[in-house]
Amino acid sequence: MEMSRRSLLSVSAAGAVLAACARPAASGDLNSILNTLVTEFLRASPEYATSLSVTEEQAGGRYIDRLSDYSRAAAEHLLQVSQTGVTQLQALNRDSLSAQDAVTHDVVLTALQDGIASAHYKTGGGAQAPYTVTQLTGAYTNLPDFLASQHPVTNRDQADAYIARLTAYGHVLDQESERVGLDAADGVIPPDFALDGALAQLGAFRNKPPAENILVTSFRERLAQVSDISDADKATLVSQAESIVRDTVLPAYQHQIEAITAIRPRATHDAGVWKLPDGEALYATALRAYTTTSMAPDEIHQMGLDLISQFTSEMDTILRAQGMTRGSVAERIGALGRRPDQIYPSTDAGREQLLAALNAQVAAIRARMPEVCGVQARAALEIKRVPEYTQAGAPGGYYQGAALDGSRPGAYYINLRDPATEWPKFTLPTLTYHEGIPGHHWQISIQQESGSIPFIRSALLGFSAYAEGWGLYSEQLADEMGMYANDPFGKIGYLQSATFRASRLVCDTGIHSKRWTREQAIDSMVAATGDQRSNVTTEIERYCVWPGQACSYMVGRQAINRMRESARTALGQNFDIKGFHDTILTNGSTPLSVTESLVNQWVATVSGPAQN
Repeated sequence: MEMSRRSLLSVSAAGAVLAACARPAASGDLNSILNTLVTEFLRASPEYATSLSVTEEQAGGRYIDRLSDYSRAAAEHLLQVSQTGVTQLQALNRDSLSAQDAVTHDVVLTALQDGIASAHYKTGGGAQAPYTVTQLTGAYTNLPDFLASQHPVTNRDQADAYIARLTAYGHVLDQESERVGLDAADGVIPPDFALDGALAQLGAFRNKPPAENILVTSFRERLAQVSDISDADKATLVSQAESIVRDTVLPAYQHQIEAITAIRPRATHDAGVWKLPDGEALYATALRAYTTTSMAPDEIHQMGLDLISQFTSEMDTILRAQGMTRGSVAERIGALGRRPDQIYPSTDAGREQLLAALNAQVAAIRARMPEVCGVQARAALEIKRVPEYTQAGAPGGYYQGAALDGSRPGAYYINLRDPATEWPKFTLPTLTYHEGIPGHHWQISIQQESGSIPFIRSALLGFSAYAEGWGLYSEQLADEMGMYANDPFGKIGYLQSATFRASRLVCDTGIHSKRWTREQAIDSMVAATGDQRSNVTTEIERYCVWPGQACSYMVGRQAINRMRESARTALGQNFDIKGFHDTILTNGSTPLSVTESLVNQWVATVSGPAQN
């Protein structure tokens, strides 16, 4: 799930359905505590309420015409909500809870404590995203797409609410511009390349005429489909939107450009958060939250080096069998990616052909999922290109969950800025398995569709090591299911992807703990993966502003593999892969220690071989 932050304080305002469906409870009771938490967090994140399509009652009030408060004061309020929640949860007698409620207690408490530890660092999104505005972070990277593709426009009330949110967007940008200055005063300034990337994207958005801006054109297109608004009123609404973009939004973009330009002379080229106040502790906090482990940077770094060696050896064997013997493994993979039979042209037709291939891959593996999972996901999956106005700084792919009411399918986004050089055909199936099925779409849909776990866990909380670990494990699972049986180059794509995630362990810890430069990290990943330097540069610059997040993938995958092997050893011939997967998926996103305890409980319920 390449784009989403996994910090409770940044994404946790989701689960207000719990407020409506949980049983009434006395003060201090677990459900009462959870009800208060989800209502508070959802009220603070109206965008997430819209994304989930919850009711106003569930959201604690009307939200469709509001955007979040992006000020430091608002972040402080959410921190206080979390601290109160921790105090209340710790006061409960955990031993008196049911087994499932005890798991919920542990999951919520861990999420809150990780969020509080991250929020100790006041700038940006805390330790896990310490900079307010960069090439990858800031409202400008996600709110235009939210307004253009998630805010509904099917009637007059929703159209008026869009106008209100459009006005609010300018205020949000100004709040962030103020925080850029506050952060700088605290000694927190992003690397120079991160600021330059933000300036380029902000400038490109600002320079487009209002009538051609996505905030206006998407509104005009959706209004055209609404039958209960007159043509005259539609024209008035579009004119309003255009005026707001011209007079409020674009000036706010200019203010943000000026705020970043003002601090740009003080930015250094140092890539790691070690340079920030208390930077070593900040990185340790981010690693702990993203991996839900206590693994040290050196330990993670060595894990990455060992795995790169293993995967490189496997790729060498396959390439030699295909007659590709000259040069290093990375050089041979680079050469493979330049072959005409591996290229989708960077044209509209080429992009359509690529998307069609991805849809075919999804259909093929969905049909086989009953072989490896007892519980099947129901939500549909849509494959979309990353919006052109953010593609320059966006990652290669990411996933967005479906609306809970079924009004919007899950979406797997792929960055198609230059498919001819960035997406050789052999690299695409494994991305589809990670972002779509059996990966994020499958896992998140089963979690959202579960009727057996509280909503605060099924749609509110997320743990990166679990979710990204499952996504990466899903790439391995697709290989184990035989999806590459007649596709040796697709198998190379899978192994290259695994090498890429192993390289992330090396580069993230290299940047933030070993004080590598941006260029050192780029060179290291290019040498390990043979990937395009443009792709790698985007990746490395991402790790620089999201410290620790890149480590969650392989740490999580390896943990799931250890759990599987332990269960297989304990159960022998009674081991059932469907039971193992259902145990992990139907319990939702959990810290890895909780995931392991759930697997151990499952093993205990299955009659294993006789023990001596």
